[in-house]
Amino acid sequence: MSVDKAFREMIRNEIEVQLKPLRAVISRLEAGTSDLDALRDVAERLAPVAQAMAPLFGAPAAKPIKRGPGRPAKAAAQPVSTGGKRRGRKPASDGSRECAIIGCGSPSRTKGYCAAHYQKLRMLTKTNRRPSAWVDYAPPNSVEDIRLPRGRAAAKALAQAAQGGSST
Repeated sequence: MSVDKAFREMIRNEIEVQLKPLRAVISRLEAGTSDLDALRDVAERLAPVAQAMAPLFGAPAAKPIKRGPGRPAKAAAQPVSTGGKRRGRKPASDGSRECAIIGCGSPSRTKGYCAAHYQKLRMLTKTNRRPSAWVDYAPPNSVEDIRLPRGRAAAKALAQAAQGGSST
């Protein structure tokens, strides 16, 4: 026997000794996964029967949950409590007072405007672009809405307002 063969045989034996516990663990895992596969098959076969029998025992029928990535469903999401009261006045529950903007239909909250249009009013006042028709406490559905420019046109309008000239 050559030295090369003896050396290879020695390495092979050492590897076998080291791998023997690993092989035993792998065989136990394979046996366990086969048991799990058998249990999974039984559960899949019994699922329709369980769904059919659930109402008889007072349990709600379980629906399969399929969810994609992203935020959880709204029903599962827990509302975050800030611990304090909400600021501002509640809108009229009877709908007697609507927003002053024609066609808005939202209940008024402040100075005759809904929350969104009041914020627009504040921004227009702050930038000296408030139209004369946008008066405080305007009657419902009496004020024409304006469309504000966006992008470069908005920057130009703000620059003109800052200089003192109003474009509207």
